[in-house]
Amino acid sequence: MTDLRSTVRRRRIATLACVPLLALGATACAKDGDGGGDATAAKYPTKTIQLMAPAAPGGGWDSTARALQKTLTEGKLVTESVEVTNVTGAGGTLGLSQLVTKNRGDAHQLMVTGLVMIGGVVTNKSPVNLGQVTPIATLTAEQEVIVVPADSKYTTLQQLMADAKTSPASINWGGGSAGGTDQILVGLLAKAAGADPKAMKYVAYSGGGESKAALLSGDLTAAVSGASEYRDLVAGGQVRALAVSGATGIDVGAGKPTPTIKESGYEVELMNWRGIVAAPGISDGERAAIIALIDRLHASEQWKQTLTAQRWDDFYRSGAEAKTYFDEETKRITDVLTEIGLAG
Repeated sequence: MTDLRSTVRRRRIATLACVPLLALGATACAKDGDGGGDATAAKYPTKTIQLMAPAAPGGGWDSTARALQKTLTEGKLVTESVEVTNVTGAGGTLGLSQLVTKNRGDAHQLMVTGLVMIGGVVTNKSPVNLGQVTPIATLTAEQEVIVVPADSKYTTLQQLMADAKTSPASINWGGGSAGGTDQILVGLLAKAAGADPKAMKYVAYSGGGESKAALLSGDLTAAVSGASEYRDLVAGGQVRALAVSGATGIDVGAGKPTPTIKESGYEVELMNWRGIVAAPGISDGERAAIIALIDRLHASEQWKQTLTAQRWDDFYRSGAEAKTYFDEETKRITDVLTEIGLAG
């Protein structure tokens, strides 16, 4: 009994010894279930953090990376600088490949990622995947919205999906890149409505501006994108929002909540989430230190203000919980893309 009490007391002392260091952001001890091995403290960061946005400037990954950079530096969460770099191509998989092959073992190499990258891995038959990096956290999420032109005959999602089921060739869907969140949602909707996901006519566009123009010109029957993408057009009366993809309805510009897909009768829920990962091959202590830093970023007032300003949903999971989520999403999205005919 004496030995047991001594052991417990030593563990408590060891745990408490890490607390003030974490508060200063200087070192971190490995969390239970997060690192394995011994709880070796790691000083972090010790040099400039290189934060990669694996897409062109101006998109969702880029805006997330720059919001992280701003919060870390202006919020004085780090004393070292944070640099954002853009690596474009192949649904984010070129950036992913760089992180896995060139940056292995470098804890100061971080990357923004998200659901779109899972699709990019599948559709581009990438030799690398999210299972090869070090998961840190999920950060934000945004609902998708399904819209039609204001003069469309479709006033409900049920009407649209009825035609998509009986005459799939009559519906031209449009959205972002092939295998991305937008096409995944179309595939999930088709499956839930009893339609053939492979029969859906989907046109992939490289940017939101192109899909908007196609919808307004009549080239598309319906478009799918992030809820914020069509807010101005909905508010201006140029397009009609039929449904959003989250658990609760939100106002996407109409002055009232748009119903969810589930409320429209289809068991589909999808959030376009974004997160952050580190290079593979880093130590348990380094991993714990990065997680502790992002935990403090998430708890900061500046980050909360960023979420509000960007209209991003707080979708935070870190450490082992983030890894589990990445793994589950990878399987789910890969299965959907296989049914659509974009994988396998």
